[in-house]
Amino acid sequence: MLGIGKENDLPTIFLIDDDIVSREVIATVLTLHGHAVHTADNGKAALEMLASGAVSPEVVLVDAQLPGLSGIALLEQLRQLGSATIFLISGSRPADELVAAADGFLMKPFGPEDLQRLLAKPTSKSPVRIEDADEPVVNRETLAQFRQIMNPATIREIYVTLVTDLKKRLIALENAIATGNKDEVRRLGHAIKGGCGMAGARQIARLGEFLESKSDQLDNCANALQELYAATGKLERMLEKEFPA
Repeated sequence: MLGIGKENDLPTIFLIDDDIVSREVIATVLTLHGHAVHTADNGKAALEMLASGAVSPEVVLVDAQLPGLSGIALLEQLRQLGSATIFLISGSRPADELVAAADGFLMKPFGPEDLQRLLAKPTSKSPVRIEDADEPVVNRETLAQFRQIMNPATIREIYVTLVTDLKKRLIALENAIATGNKDEVRRLGHAIKGGCGMAGARQIARLGEFLESKSDQLDNCANALQELYAATGKLERMLEKEFPA
């Protein structure tokens, strides 16, 4: 570790950069400015340091082009291991989907004042809440209408099909978000919105609508995906309670 940042109440920095010159220059400049700085030269080593508790940063600066584990896959794992603000750094503009997956971007060369300006901006790290915890997973009126015109076995078959389809789309969405495929996120969100809306699963339909309309915000889509997993689980539990096999 380098630096004396804690004396000045500045955030602790974890710098992940494979270029030794960039790494040493950035670390030195930030340390002289008052930040405590930890460094790693690749994604795998960085994750090991975080998992072991060797570092507990408030801000992660990660180079956009690292050897081995890199890009959105690395950002997702970094988020799983802490609540730090994550900024991409690079000498050129990364792909839009990669920038969207981070909390901000700094073009090299940058100085402490550039970092401070970025830290002063609000980020979208908080999970997007679309689901209403008090709302039934399936609209009661829709369910009542189904009960009037169909027998329980037929209704069960509809929701079994819906759950099976959702589980396939969840996997596809996870892959699309991880690879930055915004068009596929939009397509899958549209399909979820339509099918679940017809079946009265309004919570899930709203999540689908969010994914369709915000497919360019991959970090928020990743949060919505976690809500979608939870809502699908609620739908499956409702199915077993209301229409047991």
